[in-house]
Formats: sequence, structure tokens, C-alpha cells
Amino acid sequence: MPPCPAPDTCWLCLIRHGETANNREKPPRLQGRRTDPALSPEGRRQAEQTARFLSSAGLKKVFSSPLLRARETAEAIATPHGLDVITVDDLVEVDVGLWEGRNWTEIEKADPEAYRAFMENAAENPYLGGETVAAVLERSGPALERLLAENLGSCIAAVAHNVVNRTWLGRLLGLPLSKYRSVPQDNCGVNLIRYRRGEVKAVTINGVFHLE
Repeated sequence: MPPCPAPDTCWLCLIRHGETANNREKPPRLQGRRTDPALSPEGRRQAEQTARFLSSAGLKKVFSSPLLRARETAEAIATPHGLDVITVDDLVEVDVGLWEGRNWTEIEKADPEAYRAFMENAAENPYLGGETVAAVLERSGPALERLLAENLGSCIAAVAHNVVNRTWLGRLLGLPLSKYRSVPQDNCGVNLIRYRRGEVKAVTINGVFHLE
């Protein structure tokens, strides 16, 4: 990533937040927007490692979902650059509705019909009582593209969430929305996006080499 992009170019480091206790469970528990946990100790370590990795990137702005786990990650990344974090409401995680705090084994047992419908087509069938992934992409995709268009000549970072990142990156890669789960997004994985003359390109997906 060049430290000074050309005037017609913006580089975006799109990052999934660091680990929480829900992410650490096996199997993980769903966390959308209805609970707002902080980072786990491991998540804080991941955020600090990501901050060191991006400390020489010349970031001009750091954006974040309003949820605490994303803001804590973004604040770590912003600190070496002397920046304040700018929250973007449309980057909030998917609303997982009644499945908040459950794992998929529990969900399949409790709500088998809704579970099957969601797994068959999450673009049209929502998390029970929550959003579809199509709705997530409809709000978060334009928000990310606005950040790119409004920050030409700069390197910026944005910290968001698993479903937010996967749906938008999948679209950039030309995948059908039903295949969004095939896009890997580890905690504090870094995706490098280039915006040049109106064209958005995913250059790197889920870079984790900075995490020990």
C-alpha cells in the first residue's frame, strides 16, 4: 500500500473487529447489534498487533461501526496516527434477531424451519426476527463506497463486522450473495481495497500475517 495515493485513488483497509468472548466459544455464539460486548483480552492483543502493522500506513482517517468491539479496535488503530475515530452507523453488524447469543447447533434445534430457510437463501430469508444479508449489503455497501469516494488521495481504515465485510467483499469478488460465507473474515483480518477513477477493487482479502 503506497503511503501517498495518487489524487484519483483511495486505499481502504477494511478490518473485522478483534475477538470477543462470543467469537472465542466453540462453536461461536452469534452476536449482532442487540448485544455490545467489549473485546476479549485476545481481541485487545489482536487490535494492538493490527495497530502496529498499520502504524506506517499513513492513515488519514479511521472509521468504525458504532458497536463497542469495533470502536475499541478502531481506537487502537487510530492512536499511532493521532486520529479520532469517526463512527458510521451503517457499518453496524447485522441484526440477528432472536438468534442473538445462540450458536448454530442451538438455533437448528430450536427453530428448524427458520434455520433451514436461512441456510438455503440468507439473501431472502432473515435471521429470525432480524435482517436479511441483502439488507445488510444495501446499507453498508453504499456507506463504504462513499468513504472511498470522499477520501481520494488518502489511505483510510474502517473497522466493521463479519457479515458487513463478507457481503460487500463478496460483491466485489463477483460472488452471488448466497455465497457470502465463502469469504473468510478472521478477527482483525485486513482487507485492502483500492478505489481508482470510480472502480473499486479488492486487492487483498483477510490478511492475517500480522497476527502472531
